[in-house]
Amino acid sequence: MGHVFPSPEWVAAYRDAINASEGYRRAGRDWTHGVVAMVVKGDPALGVEKDLAMMLDVHQGECRSASLVDGSESASAAFVIVSDYPRWKSVLLREVDPTKAMMQGKLRLTKGHMPTMIKFVQASKELVDAAGNVATVFRDAAAV
Repeated sequence: MGHVFPSPEWVAAYRDAINASEGYRRAGRDWTHGVVAMVVKGDPALGVEKDLAMMLDVHQGECRSASLVDGSESASAAFVIVSDYPRWKSVLLREVDPTKAMMQGKLRLTKGHMPTMIKFVQASKELVDAAGNVATVFRDAAAV
């Protein structure tokens, strides 16, 4: 059985998947730039009543903590990436490259330094790969 995306259980499993990833450990070893918030825009039709932020405290190749919080709390993160549910789903299914999506405005970097994000393209890919290792139930794919 998988975890509903997004949910506190999914985010906890994602943290564990990141920390189990040797690829992320290598690619993210130089990341010292702070917390990354991935904000899923609210979509009541999918049971996401308000914006939710997945706050990842990633530092030097490990995820020190991860939590799901109200979207307004993302303001405390060094980097904030915002998009709607279908776009995040596409990223998690590896249908969309996150860096290209940011460059195209499909994922919006609303806070943080884009050149820093680009420097860590491989780390971003490893984060997506780690997410792919989380047993995920998408809200629009099954009754939850």
